[in-house]
Amino acid sequence: MNKVAVIMGSNSDMPVMQGAIDILKEFKIEIEVDIVSAHRTPEKLFDFSKNAHKRGIKVIIAGAGGAAHLPGMVASLSPLPIIGVPVKSSNSIDGWDSVLSILQMPGGVPVATVALNGAKNAGILATQIIGASDPAVLDQVIAYKEGLKLKVEQAAKDIK
Repeated sequence: MNKVAVIMGSNSDMPVMQGAIDILKEFKIEIEVDIVSAHRTPEKLFDFSKNAHKRGIKVIIAGAGGAAHLPGMVASLSPLPIIGVPVKSSNSIDGWDSVLSILQMPGGVPVATVALNGAKNAGILATQIIGASDPAVLDQVIAYKEGLKLKVEQAAKDIK
């Protein structure tokens, strides 16, 4: 079973995180979606992070804005790969606070970080991680990337 958790600090992050959900659905990866606030529901954060692997989760995508502690806190408690999505939120400093909060993790607590509002890439990265040990998913990733190449080649032909 290949399952990815997509979590976010608040419901206001959903429009951004939908990009990860959509791409995971495209790859037919099972998804668990939840709101887990590092600051408002710390007990839920601890339980989720410590037990996600026991529920079959293979990768966690965590999106957060502002101080963006969610991805790092999850990474400190979970043995799974964590992909952080910095979200430009209403209380954000142009998104830089979120980007830097997720990027600047201490040694031993890695969080893979995608671009600001880059949830689609987080979904693709999660699929690639799963594909490293699942040949059927790897074949889907290869086909997806071939499709990207074909779209660019077609666009190049169209402008000539």
